[in-house]
Amino acid sequence: MNSAAGALIGLVLAIILIIRKVSPFYSMLAGAVAGGLLSGFGIEGTVADMITGVKDITPAILRILAAGVLSGALIVTGAATSISNTIMDKLGAKSAYLALALPTMILTAVGVFIDVAVITVAPIGLMLGKRAGVPKPVMLLAMIGGGKCGNVISPNPNTIIAAENYGAPLPSVMGANVIAAVIGLLVTVFIILPLASRFLGKGMQDSYGEGMNEESRKGLPSFAASISGPVTAILLLALRPVAGITIDPLIALPVGGLVGILATGCARKTGECLAYGLEKMSGVAVLLVGTGAIAGIITASDIKDVVIGMLSGWSMGGVIMAPLSGILMSAAAASTTAGATIASASFARTVLAAGVSPVWGAAMTNAGATVLDHLPHGSFFHATGGSAGMSIKERLKLIPYESLTGLTLCIVSTLCAIII
Repeated sequence: MNSAAGALIGLVLAIILIIRKVSPFYSMLAGAVAGGLLSGFGIEGTVADMITGVKDITPAILRILAAGVLSGALIVTGAATSISNTIMDKLGAKSAYLALALPTMILTAVGVFIDVAVITVAPIGLMLGKRAGVPKPVMLLAMIGGGKCGNVISPNPNTIIAAENYGAPLPSVMGANVIAAVIGLLVTVFIILPLASRFLGKGMQDSYGEGMNEESRKGLPSFAASISGPVTAILLLALRPVAGITIDPLIALPVGGLVGILATGCARKTGECLAYGLEKMSGVAVLLVGTGAIAGIITASDIKDVVIGMLSGWSMGGVIMAPLSGILMSAAAASTTAGATIASASFARTVLAAGVSPVWGAAMTNAGATVLDHLPHGSFFHATGGSAGMSIKERLKLIPYESLTGLTLCIVSTLCAIII
């Protein structure tokens, strides 16, 4: 058996185990071991390749853990809720689709995990959706679509690790997909959501709960204080392209979080913010260790050669490889973070060798990882469905429309890489 087939079998094994609710970390680990042995690497070679894969993503794991300070500050201080409330109040029920999609886009763009952003906005979204007569599935789809658009321009783990593996500056990778994010939001709001409303959730307006009441909105920090942390982090990251001063995300993101904690008057909650952020990021870090292990096996295999052979007749084969690897690996892992990790770790060198710049390679891979990251064997599918009280059967109906948003982001990012 050649190494490409062996690695793919290992990846399929990991997917099957995840679907059967085995811990994703141990599923990835088992898949890596099986893939290495079936590829003929032997026990020692398999372990060595797995360790190499984990070593390659260790710097990104450090940055992701540091990002927990900002993420924790946004959630625990109530800043994330305040930001989403303000946007929804300004836009109102007449612009319901935009009022549902924009808050999750902004929250995700400033560093909140996409599933946490959806869960945060959902109670307000339920209230607005009921008032505006938007079916519950469409309401959830709007928030997911906005979150996907924000995720390709965010300092979240998927962007951090794609930038790390391609050797590109994080602010540049975030900035590269701004056009894709804006167009993705417009396509979602004005094309995908109206289309979905014709087929999803007819007569389901009455299934809404109470949502968030006015009492639960009291005591939140002001919008200006809430946005201060993310703005600080973004300004620090922007010093590299603007002034030639490099502030690593390992420093910029925690500083932004601390500024946000102080600005919202929640200094006494600093410990709680740090603990919350570390708890959320620790789960991702552990998953990335398993992801790095299986990425090491895939990198050592001949999968790259097989993909190169498939694309060899294409004049833009190198450009296509970056988003295509993100799509395939996000489908395999049902995770933007894991998809971006495996794809960038396995294909970055090949994409760069084809003449693609590090920034656009990372940006396209990141955008590709949003196309199929919502499949049912991942946690995002269940977390978002649960936030709106939807059954699995109802949640499954959203998949084609979510994929359209991700595909829009991927196509626009790729076109920008070709044109710019």
